[in-house]
Amino acid sequence: MFRVHDPFYRGQLAIAALFCSLGFQYATWASRIPAIKADLGLTAAEVGVLLMAAGIGAVASFPLVPVLMKRLGSARLALLSTLVLTLLLLALAAAPNYPVALLVLLADGVFVGCLNVGMNAQGTALETRHERNAMARLHATFSAGSLLAALLASGMNAVTTSVVGHFGVAAVILVLLAACARPGLLAEDAPAAEKETEKTETEKKAGGRWTLPSRMTLWMCCAMAFATVTEGSMNDWSALYMREVAEASAELAPMGIAVVSGMMVVARLLADGWRSRWGDGRVVLLGSALAAAGLAFALVGGGVVTALIGFACVGLGCAAVTPCVYVAAAKQGSDALALVAAMGTTGLLAGPPLIGFVANASSLVWGLALVAAAAAVVSLCSTQIRWTPATG
Repeated sequence: MFRVHDPFYRGQLAIAALFCSLGFQYATWASRIPAIKADLGLTAAEVGVLLMAAGIGAVASFPLVPVLMKRLGSARLALLSTLVLTLLLLALAAAPNYPVALLVLLADGVFVGCLNVGMNAQGTALETRHERNAMARLHATFSAGSLLAALLASGMNAVTTSVVGHFGVAAVILVLLAACARPGLLAEDAPAAEKETEKTETEKKAGGRWTLPSRMTLWMCCAMAFATVTEGSMNDWSALYMREVAEASAELAPMGIAVVSGMMVVARLLADGWRSRWGDGRVVLLGSALAAAGLAFALVGGGVVTALIGFACVGLGCAAVTPCVYVAAAKQGSDALALVAAMGTTGLLAGPPLIGFVANASSLVWGLALVAAAAAVVSLCSTQIRWTPATG
C-alpha cells in the first residue's frame, strides 16, 4: 500500500489505467468483428473498409489534438476521450446498419488519437517531474489491456452471443479504469508548458500562420512510422509465414505472434531500466538493429526454430522504440506529439497492406525482408534525434 501514497507510483498507476483502457477498448470491439459482420450482413470487403475507418479517424485527429491539448490539458483530454470511447463502444453494439457502424468507428479513431496523445503526454510529464523512467512499463499495460479484453471476449462468448451484453460489461470496466485514473493524473510538466508558451508567442508574431515541423520532428515521424510498420506487420503476417514458409503445423503457426507479443511485453517491463542505464538513443539504436538482424536471420535460415528465434529478436528489439520516440516527441510540444502519433497510426495502417502487395508480387519472404529494412531505417533515424540521456 505504501507505493500508492508515493507520488511517482500513484501517477504511474493512474496513467497505466489510461494505457490499459486504450488497449482494452480496441481489442474488445476487434474481438467481435465476426459477430458484427454476421449481425450487419457484411462482406469481407466491407469489413476491410470498416477497419480502415478507424484508422482514417485516428489520422484525421491530428489537426484537432493540439487545439484540444491547449484548451483542456492532457489529463482532461485523456479522461474525456476514455469516456467517449466507452460510449462509442455501446453505439457500435447498437449500430442498426453499416453506414452507422462506419461513422461510429470513424469517430472511434478520432478519440483513439486524442487518448493516445493525452496519455503519452502524461507519461512524459511523470518522467520529467520525478526524473525516473516509466514510459516502457506504461506501454506494457496497453498490451495487458488487450490481453484482458481477449480473455473477457472468450468468457463472454461462452456465456452469451450478445454483442450488446459483452460491450455493456466492457463499458463498466472502462468506466472503472477512468475512475481509477482520475485522482492520480498530472498537470503538464513545466518544460513542456514553456515550449507551448514560446510556440504560441511565435505563432502570434507570424500572424497565426501554421509553421512547418522542425527537422528533428520529421526524423521522429520517420522513426515512428517505420517502427509501427515493423510492429504491425509482424502481428499480421508472422502466423502466415510460420504456416506457409516455415511449414509449421497449424498448432505451432500462432506461436509466431505469441513469441513477438510475449517478448515485447517482457522487454517493456524491463526497458525503463535499460533507458536509465544506457539512455534512450542507445536503446532505440541497438534495439531496432537487433530487430532487423534477427528478422533477416529468420528469413535466411528458414525453418520453425530459426523463425521463432528471429521473431523473438523483433519483439525484444522493438519493444522500447515507440515509448522512447513518444517521450522525445512530447518534449517538443503537443504539436510534435500529435504529428508523431498520427504517423505511428499511418505506419500501422500502411505497413501490413504494403507487405501483402510485395508478397503477392514476389513472396512473403521478400515482404518480411521489407519489414527488416524498416527496422534498419529506424536505427538510422535514431542517430538524428535528441534523446533523453542515461540517468545512472
